[in-house]
Amino acid sequence: MTAYQLSRWSLEELFPTADGPEIEAAFKQIEAKVGEFEGLREKLSADIDFEDFMDGIKALEEITTLSHRLYYYPGLWITEDTQNQEAQALVARVEQFMAKAQNQTLFFELWWKDLDAPDADRLMALSDGYRYWLEEMRNFKPHTLTESEEKIINVKNVNGFSALINLYDAITNRYVYKVEVEGEEKEMTRGELMSLVRRSDPDLRAAAYQELYRVYAEEGPILGQMYQTVVRDWRSENVELRSYASPMSVRNLRNDIPDDVVDTLLGVCEGNSDVFQRFFRLKAKWLNVERLRRYDVYAPVAETSDKTYEFNAAAELVLESFREFDPKIAEMAQRVFDEQHIDSEVRKGKQGGAFCASVEPGRTPYVKLNYQGKVDDVSTMAHELGHAIHAMLAEHHNIFAFHSSLPLAENASTFGEMLLIDKMLSEETDDDVRRDILFSQVDDAYATIMRQAFFARFERKAHQMISDGATVDQLAEAYLENLAVQFGDSIEVGDEFKWEWVSIPHIYHTPFYVYAYAFGQLLVLSLYQQFKAEGDSFIPRYLKILAAGGSDAPQRLLSEAGIDITQAAFWQGGFDVIKNMVDELEK
Repeated sequence: MTAYQLSRWSLEELFPTADGPEIEAAFKQIEAKVGEFEGLREKLSADIDFEDFMDGIKALEEITTLSHRLYYYPGLWITEDTQNQEAQALVARVEQFMAKAQNQTLFFELWWKDLDAPDADRLMALSDGYRYWLEEMRNFKPHTLTESEEKIINVKNVNGFSALINLYDAITNRYVYKVEVEGEEKEMTRGELMSLVRRSDPDLRAAAYQELYRVYAEEGPILGQMYQTVVRDWRSENVELRSYASPMSVRNLRNDIPDDVVDTLLGVCEGNSDVFQRFFRLKAKWLNVERLRRYDVYAPVAETSDKTYEFNAAAELVLESFREFDPKIAEMAQRVFDEQHIDSEVRKGKQGGAFCASVEPGRTPYVKLNYQGKVDDVSTMAHELGHAIHAMLAEHHNIFAFHSSLPLAENASTFGEMLLIDKMLSEETDDDVRRDILFSQVDDAYATIMRQAFFARFERKAHQMISDGATVDQLAEAYLENLAVQFGDSIEVGDEFKWEWVSIPHIYHTPFYVYAYAFGQLLVLSLYQQFKAEGDSFIPRYLKILAAGGSDAPQRLLSEAGIDITQAAFWQGGFDVIKNMVDELEK
């Protein structure tokens, strides 16, 4: 029987070493193929032969696949140690190289967007698995600039936006936190520090949050200026040059989700703030306090809840929960362990948090964790392995149709967490721990739905404030006001939380990413209710949604499954599930 251990992943499957001949050969190979692809330019016309058209797409697919491999290698390597100068240099070199290659192949995308609809329809009708990719590309036609302008922006993004984000990561991942634990002062990474906020000791929870925002507050003005620069760059390019209706519309189109659907989703989330406020008041009673502090949001309600899980036990628990749903998905998750594609250790300098990177179809995804043995670490393992399963189910698609859009990308991951929770509840005999798991479910629903929706709410306000000339301190005050609306009178919020926004990597890396979490969680709550009601007959339908990857528009994929995301009633259904959880806890 396999014994799972904390470990560092192996990237040798991508490239044996960072300075070996293989990686230099990849640069040359991509360069040569891009040069060959440029020969397609003279064949592009409205009446292009379909075979020539497909030859061009196949050549671009090959370039994209090789580029993904070259791009992901340093990207994964640097997360192992964000202070690694060799990795930093390779990231910069690859980004510069990719920008040049993208500029050389840009002519095809611009020609395709500009093609008259009847000619484009003729080619798309014959394009099978490439059709949605081609259709989606044309959605951006109103926001596309001239070839010269697009080339300038590609270079600008490497030396501007991307360079700034790399700097933000390098600065914030080097932070060291000091907290007294059991009478001894300890130095910690952010991941280690945040594990304390789920401990039963209220003073320890408070100390962890206070230390986190003490450190961020020290450089808050600088990190805030970085954010202002990101936002100004985003608006200058997308609203002023590309003529998007709003800063958020950019993300919505990239997700292929209509603006009004996102507005409906966020409106329903804000309208249900009272559900979580009611939960926080209930939690305060269980903790025997008059009102929760923001430090106590993730506090366990049982004294025995500081239970930890050895890595091996956690892996077996997650895989077994998947196996009981469908043995095939457990086998897929097993691949991540067997092929050493998981980096689970906590190390100084390692990037915090967790992710799953799906490099290309047919290649087992890479999963990064910072595993410390808490219940939420086990849930994170299930979440990231769910992402990996999603990618593996979709690996029969070409590289352009392989990755699902962001809102659907949280589907399998969140579903995996719910499978795990059901498994844990079925096996746990300690009533206090069972109760704590139920409370933890609602904690996680808050973190995934309400917290993320209010991040998006803040982003919308911050983008406008920065356009109007707001200072960093004014943004910090706006963030506190955002928390006040979110929590009402259910939670006491300390002044230090005004710096929380500068500690959220997503709003720097990928503006307006965050609503995808709320979208995914509410969608999964609905799907999971169907699973509980229908049993095994639900499984093939669900796996079909995942296997679609990014081969069709999210709205069409979900419509085929009987889900209408344009209706507020659908999103409200997810909140009704949460209300029922709170009802159960009150009983």
